[in-house]
Amino acid sequence: MSRPGQGVMVPVSGLGFPPQNVARVVVWEWLNEHSRWRPYTATVCHHIESVLKEDARGSVVLGQVDAQLVPYIIDLQSMHQFRQDTGTMRPVRRNFYDPSSAPGKGIVWEWENDGGAWTAYDMDICITIQNAYEKQHPWLDLSSLGFCYLIYFNSMSQMNRQTRRRRRLRRRLDLAYPLTVGSIPKSQSWPVGASSGQPCSCQQCLLVNSTRAASNAILASQRRKAPSAPPAPPPPPPGGPPGTLAVRPSATFAGAALWAAPAAGPTEPTPPPGVPPRSPSAPSGAPTPGQNNLNRPGPQRATSVSARASIPPGVPALPVKNLNGTGPVHPALAGMTGILLCAAGLPVCLTRAPKPILHPPPVSKSDVKPVPGVPGVCRKTKKKHLKKSKNPEDVVRRYMQKVKNPPDEDCTICMERLVTASGYEGVLRRKGVRPELVGRLGRCGHMYHLLCLVAMYSNGNKDGSLQCPTCKAIYGEKTGTQPPGKMEFHLIPHSLPGFADTQTIRIVYDIPTGIQGPEHPNPGKKFTARGFPRHCYLPNNEKGRKVLRLLITAWERRLIFTIGTSNTTGESDTVVWNEIHHKTEFGSNLTGHGYPDASYLDNVLAELTAQGVSEAAAKA
Repeated sequence: MSRPGQGVMVPVSGLGFPPQNVARVVVWEWLNEHSRWRPYTATVCHHIESVLKEDARGSVVLGQVDAQLVPYIIDLQSMHQFRQDTGTMRPVRRNFYDPSSAPGKGIVWEWENDGGAWTAYDMDICITIQNAYEKQHPWLDLSSLGFCYLIYFNSMSQMNRQTRRRRRLRRRLDLAYPLTVGSIPKSQSWPVGASSGQPCSCQQCLLVNSTRAASNAILASQRRKAPSAPPAPPPPPPGGPPGTLAVRPSATFAGAALWAAPAAGPTEPTPPPGVPPRSPSAPSGAPTPGQNNLNRPGPQRATSVSARASIPPGVPALPVKNLNGTGPVHPALAGMTGILLCAAGLPVCLTRAPKPILHPPPVSKSDVKPVPGVPGVCRKTKKKHLKKSKNPEDVVRRYMQKVKNPPDEDCTICMERLVTASGYEGVLRRKGVRPELVGRLGRCGHMYHLLCLVAMYSNGNKDGSLQCPTCKAIYGEKTGTQPPGKMEFHLIPHSLPGFADTQTIRIVYDIPTGIQGPEHPNPGKKFTARGFPRHCYLPNNEKGRKVLRLLITAWERRLIFTIGTSNTTGESDTVVWNEIHHKTEFGSNLTGHGYPDASYLDNVLAELTAQGVSEAAAKA
């Protein structure tokens, strides 16, 4: 099928502008981590356009029209979206499409994700789907857009051509995107004009204006860097001390004054959906009359100092993300500076954020020791040899007691009354299992139709265990679908944060790629295993060794990993964690997967118990 026409973008110095006197639909978009341009909703785009008409160099507070976007601000001058709580920044763009296309008609095409929520397609895909829909094509191949999906309009579904997996899609009518007519001189990358009126004095606007002021100060310093200035030194080596930048706010939010912190030696230059602004060198000069002081800050000087520079007593230090890993401080520093400027009027020292310490220092083989009280240093799991399946009726009857006079209440599986027949009557037929039979689980006492429990067991792993759907109590020994692999564990002579006097237990999981078995989502299909070997850490104390013994039991029962869809990458048919959390960050806790964490050991013991792995089972 030929690819239907899509919208037209006319870029000018990074921004799109329509040709003279030609109407175009305006769609604002942000760049995600996969380098895909994602559209804002029509409501948000109307809001951005209204702010643009009032102040072409202004900032747009997205939370004013969408409660889910409260942390986000768009800086129209730098064309970046800034997230206030994390400092994350992402480029934005103003894109144009034909008024007769999907955004001009307010038509949105969406697909259903794994969580049951609806996600809008990228705008070019949305337009392509709508064009095919209007031409009454029965299906559409998206391979021309770089996606291995087929769209079927009769069933309103999307199918992955490789995995054959289907998802629902829908066509929704929404507010039409804003229209614009005319052009802007090509010599200008963005409208320039004097500010009209006084800025609003509310707390939110003060935050936005101060953010923009700090942003422009640092951007201008880079543009006006003196030619004779010596080149900036390379960033400090990994593990070295981060550079710092001392900042003191001026008395007004109309501009930002940045002073260098005193240094003992010679100074040296150093250096989001959401995010805007960059750093150093020293612009100077008063603002031109008639210009917006928020866009042209007054006299200012920004200088970075080495990590050896002293920080004045009482000045708080705030880490700032440096997402690209280079020497200059990331532009998010400017936005964070603005937030700090409007906070309390105190001097603040900004530093580059530390990197997580994922692994311990190198350890020689002679320093690696067995874990006391835990036999061996390795456990392997092989490919599961499927035994003859146990009869579902026998498994259910083993854990249930017959109830002659059931109460008049709902069976929580089929939602029919216990005094009536099971909802699976006519759907599932089992010899010797009458649909009106009711039983009580031995330990927890919850009651269900016998036929309902047989149906539930038949749809599960069929490993001889049964789990109460109400209280999650496990009867028998629960096993999982973990692929074959190897688990190693040993002591290393290093301590975890919060356990200074204790050595560390290191666990190494290694699972290779392979072919899915009959117990997996897609039998016979290849599965991937990303990020292996995976290193995890426990303190070598009594509770840490207890957790290790239970993890060994969980590994042998194939409960640590499973095959599914990754929550971080969205990849399907890959090895993922299976609801038992591990600590994979050795020397810090920046990602939330490290130490110190006072409640971790108790939490993981509770997670293991929920999987039916108890201390008694570990000793068995």
